[in-house]
Amino acid sequence: MEKELNLIRENALSQIESSKDTLSLDDIRVKYLGKKGSLTQVLKSLGNLDAEKRKEVGILANKIRNELEEKIKDKKDLLKIKEINEKLQNEKIDISMSKKCSKKIGHKHPLTIVLDDIKEIFMGMGYSIFEGPEIETTYFNFDALNAPIDHPSRDLQDTMYVTDDICLRTQTSPVQVRTMLNKKPPLKVICPGRVYRSDSVDATHSPMFHQVEGLVVGENVSMADLKGTLELFAKKYFGEDTKIRLRPHHFPFTEPSCEVDVSCFVCGGKGCRVCKKEGYIEILGAGQVHPNVLKAGGIDPEKYTGFAFGLGLERIAMTKFGVTDMRYLYENDKRFLEQF
Repeated sequence: MEKELNLIRENALSQIESSKDTLSLDDIRVKYLGKKGSLTQVLKSLGNLDAEKRKEVGILANKIRNELEEKIKDKKDLLKIKEINEKLQNEKIDISMSKKCSKKIGHKHPLTIVLDDIKEIFMGMGYSIFEGPEIETTYFNFDALNAPIDHPSRDLQDTMYVTDDICLRTQTSPVQVRTMLNKKPPLKVICPGRVYRSDSVDATHSPMFHQVEGLVVGENVSMADLKGTLELFAKKYFGEDTKIRLRPHHFPFTEPSCEVDVSCFVCGGKGCRVCKKEGYIEILGAGQVHPNVLKAGGIDPEKYTGFAFGLGLERIAMTKFGVTDMRYLYENDKRFLEQF
């Protein structure tokens, strides 16, 4: 048995010395000193020996056990130091590296740039910013905005429905109604946010896009106030020489309604490729708030009037930056985004 113990000792010491990491060292400890380890099994078999032999072998076995435990401890300390040094070396930060190797700092998306500019202009005119849910009831999205049940915009081909009474909002106008229900006139608000329609993706259409709508309600608010507001916005955003043009139109939530064009900021109204030789570019729809919409908002149309307008953020961005395809704004192509 002494021969077996010495063989166990030699093999264990050799493996301890050649171990490369703390995990393999722990495997060696279990192999020889664990509950089912080689040395442990020898100690368990001492009961089969006579008293004198048991004492002699027991002393030798315990001596070997103590030696192996000490060697494992010393080796583990060395390996830990080695692993720490390797980790420090691998994770070292070279503070002398050139700044050219540092990561570039990002910047605002072109849609965010445009939205921030629009917000700043209208906040400077005394407007507040209100936001609302993107998943809306059909009441706020249609009924409260004077769009009857048989209105074409309520068809499945135009609107994304969650249930028969809940849809993804097709415009940010529901926020205007919610604002009227919670705030008393006078009101001056803009409502930016994402909207959704069942459109196929192409250069000028997307099932998801962004709008900024405005609402003013007070006593004696007229179309003249609307024209003056939009003219001031256009001059501040597109340049002091910008002119606007109102064309008759129809929206169920405004009466009278109009489409609003701005003189082309590229050619100054002379006609060019950007404005398709017309001299003007359409940017938004607007009009006097319909009395039925005021009533839905809990406001007396006999006492108060108002105007509303809505513009597509993508259209403004494409017009301002000369972008020819709306999809560029969503594809996250660095070659495109780095231009802004």
